Amino acid sequence: MSYFKFDKNLMINLEQSLPKEMLRTNQAGAYHCTSIVDCNTRKQHGLLVVPLGDGDYNPHVLLSSLDETVIQHGAPFNLGLHRYQGGVYNPNGHKYIREFDCESVPRTTYRVGGVILTKEKIFIQNEKRILIRYTLLDAHSPTTLQLRPFLAFRESNALCMANDTLNKECTPVSNGIACCLYPGYPTLYMQLTRKPEFVYDPHWYNNIEYVKDMDRGVPYCEDLWVPGYFQVNIKKGESIIFSAGLSEVSTRSLSRMYESEIASRTARSSFFNCLKNAAKQLYLKEGDKEYMLSGYPWGKILARNTFMSLPGNTIAIDHREDFEKIMGTARQALMNYMATLEQDTKIHGIDLPDIPVWAIWAIQQYARNYGRQDAAERYTDLVADLLDFILEGRHPNLFLEENGLLSTDGTLVPASWMNSVWNGRPVVPRTGLLVEVNALWYNALMFAAELTEGNPDMDARRQNWLAVADKAREAFAPTFLNDYGYLYDYVTGPYADPSVRPNMVIAVGLDYSPLDRRQRKGVLDVVTRELLTPKGLRTLSPKSYGYRPNYLGSPEEREYALHNGPVRPWLMGFYSDAYLKVFGHSGVSYVDRMMIGFEEDMSNGCIGSLSQLYDGNPPYANRGAISHATNIAEVLRTLRTLKKFNS
Repeated sequence: MSYFKFDKNLMINLEQSLPKEMLRTNQAGAYHCTSIVDCNTRKQHGLLVVPLGDGDYNPHVLLSSLDETVIQHGAPFNLGLHRYQGGVYNPNGHKYIREFDCESVPRTTYRVGGVILTKEKIFIQNEKRILIRYTLLDAHSPTTLQLRPFLAFRESNALCMANDTLNKECTPVSNGIACCLYPGYPTLYMQLTRKPEFVYDPHWYNNIEYVKDMDRGVPYCEDLWVPGYFQVNIKKGESIIFSAGLSEVSTRSLSRMYESEIASRTARSSFFNCLKNAAKQLYLKEGDKEYMLSGYPWGKILARNTFMSLPGNTIAIDHREDFEKIMGTARQALMNYMATLEQDTKIHGIDLPDIPVWAIWAIQQYARNYGRQDAAERYTDLVADLLDFILEGRHPNLFLEENGLLSTDGTLVPASWMNSVWNGRPVVPRTGLLVEVNALWYNALMFAAELTEGNPDMDARRQNWLAVADKAREAFAPTFLNDYGYLYDYVTGPYADPSVRPNMVIAVGLDYSPLDRRQRKGVLDVVTRELLTPKGLRTLSPKSYGYRPNYLGSPEEREYALHNGPVRPWLMGFYSDAYLKVFGHSGVSYVDRMMIGFEEDMSNGCIGSLSQLYDGNPPYANRGAISHATNIAEVLRTLRTLKKFNS
């Protein structure tokens, strides 16, 4: 039985089906994303969305959607669905859907009178090509299939408006057509396994609305270009494959290509397999380099997210080689930054002050899983260089204090993952001594000493790291621990921020914690009492000033709420580590039960994945990006930890 199967009662109810989204990628930056009824609800949705340009990851929507029409006895039945201005849905093709399941590939089953038609979609890995296979399971009379492509040719965060400057020409190719609407764009090839009739019937379809963008208070209405339609007869039991890609393909190879891709897929038949697929979708391979996207549909390659999510999205699913490749790419960026202080053109935020300690944490997870010796041979030089970069005062925004702790200036530019900004200023102005940065700093020093133990060439540096670590550990609790048993979020001069935030749990969950067992338990108790939810940890306690639990409203309202109440699932990784370190085997069943809240979310939002954040109050609605790297990673890492405890 499929892990994901939705029947007609849900599918024809747009209030239930439209919020459910699906995502497929090619692991090279191209993706397909829409709602499960194939009605686009965001401007970033599209049937074929591809990155263009040689610099930053910049996806563009080429093929927005493809409307299918079944014709019998001269009567057309349009299976498409769009929302037009004023909230009008047309042509209401969802009413013909009888079932949707998504175990290996998205599969929609339509019934129109005596016609039963299935539609399956699959991306070709590492190629900018999507295949759609239509199979006529049943029909009692001759049947014709029409396919009408809706074209956008625009950046994924932009909108298309009707204009007279586009190129209306369609060039015939093998079993299809090729077109390119604007200069600077690649040619889009649309082909079928059987030769169709292409009817040139060009029109603008105006005022298509995207309801998710409307709710977010951003522009939400556009016009799409339809050059005409393909028409082909289809027999009972026959399958026809539609291909959309950036190069012409031999149409004879499409069936073989489709079957080959199906055979290589991991079925979404369990909670773990769903997250494994979601993790792999975030890989971005370009030539001999590999990156980790921060999420979809508007993610970028971010240094912090890369290091935070790398262990969970590779090691936890037994993809060691991908860890090494992604870390290898990031390593080049880190080394170049330490040498020149220049930004990387691909990996954003390599200069941020917490990047070195998050990078070392990621390498520590590698060592925990594959052994200290392997990690030492591969990463000792990088770890040592990162620490010395800080200790020698070469990082422009990390300052070693006399007590061994690190300070940073976050007044003008956010210095941590709580990086919301409005009117050019941080919404949460964390500055000075940040609790998680200093916990990660102590952990990094101790791990580096562990990594180089027995290496005579590193002995002098190792002794220096241990001396600084001792000072940092002695200063940590007096600096951050307050009389209420929890940790201040940041300390700058005489001011200690009393907000109850989840960053303190990182200090408890790290392998090397600067707190003793009693202190760790006290902090964990406060986090459990005020921040824990079934979807992760709140970014701010409801008892703290400025609590905003709902990520809703205008862009300004959402930016102010972003780190002031909504829940982040990735923090459950450190919470679970902390809980198991404090309670040991007796805490396993508790952490295992906490995972249930995430498994329930597999059928909501982006099915099979985890959203960027959730409201801080029940019912904990999913918000933000539909698939987020750090959330997927830390839930996967927790599942791996539980497996080790249970083995």
